[in-house]
Amino acid sequence: MKVTLLNFTPAPEKTVVLAAKLCYSDSNISQLEEKIKGVSYEKFLGKILNMGHLSVLEHAGFTFGIEGISRATSHQLVRHRLASYSQQSQRYVAFKEGLGFVTPPSLKKNSGIAKKFSDTAASLHNFYKEMIEAGIPAEDARYILPNAATTRIIVTMNARELLHFFGLRACERAQWEIREMAKQMLSLVKKESPFIFKKAGPGCVSTGKCTEGEMTCGRPDEIREEFKKL
Repeated sequence: MKVTLLNFTPAPEKTVVLAAKLCYSDSNISQLEEKIKGVSYEKFLGKILNMGHLSVLEHAGFTFGIEGISRATSHQLVRHRLASYSQQSQRYVAFKEGLGFVTPPSLKKNSGIAKKFSDTAASLHNFYKEMIEAGIPAEDARYILPNAATTRIIVTMNARELLHFFGLRACERAQWEIREMAKQMLSLVKKESPFIFKKAGPGCVSTGKCTEGEMTCGRPDEIREEFKKL
């Protein structure tokens, strides 16, 4: 898996501060730049966000390039509707060579099962190639490809949706692959917008309270320490 931050709103925290300041100021747009000079972004944004004025976060967008995730994970990802997606097509791209497969870690604990998984994936890909070579359209040959097949996708989310996404998908209760992807994404945006994403993560990190009830992992202190290092 490889996650790259391709692009983002320049000076995202300044952009959010400008948007928030406008809501409470009679200044025109050109005057706002002067008004926020010397303003502590952390103090001002902290106050605004504690009030629940989260819409201002929607002015900061982040675009990721994600490679090597399984179709099983991309299917979970696109369920987050407040985002934009462009995914490598299995209809128009014929994977004659180089199609990868994601092997879940649980399988790797059993060498016999892991080998059968690998052999089966290779067999499916060989049959896929056989169909392509026989003139079967890629859009039909793809029906044999499993959820383990890797894909590439470009994703754009605004900061508000990212906070929601991290709350769900960076949790220990999330599926392991999308959790790893979410953590990589969070690590990247923290570098560009450290205050907005300072407490981003599952409930035990963002609010100090686990949201999973009886399904809790039971390791809140350990999880908080892990996210401090991202």
